Amino acid sequence: MRRRTVTPGAGLEETLDNLAAATATRQEAPATAPDRAPRRERDALQTEFAFELPRGYVDDEGQVHRNGTMRLATARDELKPQIDLRVKENPAYLSVVLLAQVITQLGPITDVHTGVVERMYATDVAFLQDFYRRINSEGHTHAAVTCPLCHGSFEVDLSGGRLGES
Repeated sequence: MRRRTVTPGAGLEETLDNLAAATATRQEAPATAPDRAPRRERDALQTEFAFELPRGYVDDEGQVHRNGTMRLATARDELKPQIDLRVKENPAYLSVVLLAQVITQLGPITDVHTGVVERMYATDVAFLQDFYRRINSEGHTHAAVTCPLCHGSFEVDLSGGRLGES
């Protein structure tokens, strides 16, 4: 593996684009090999997760949007905010930029940008930060739990399908 250095003249974005292009050309292979069996559904990686905000985002028309989807973050998603001037001036802004990159939909809104995340209620941003952490570090939102009363084991969805369930 070659080590790459980002110089002050070259931006991280340009270096990442060049690296991604070089990797893609090296790894190009036939789309499907005739002797391979089709990939089973259980082997598929879930990359998008649905969520429901505790309060909801209120758009310019006064509509409240509570349901949305968030995709798994890539290394690029985590690196890109580091060169954002807003993050350099205020490191707390990192979560706003990061959430804006990985939220793919919020109600009918498909262009979720930093302005949308900035206008969310603090409880919703805290929920999304926790949701981001759970799906990206553990890969899912389910957890095995044991009832303290009956000692029965079962699985719960931590994503909070409805208010109060997270």
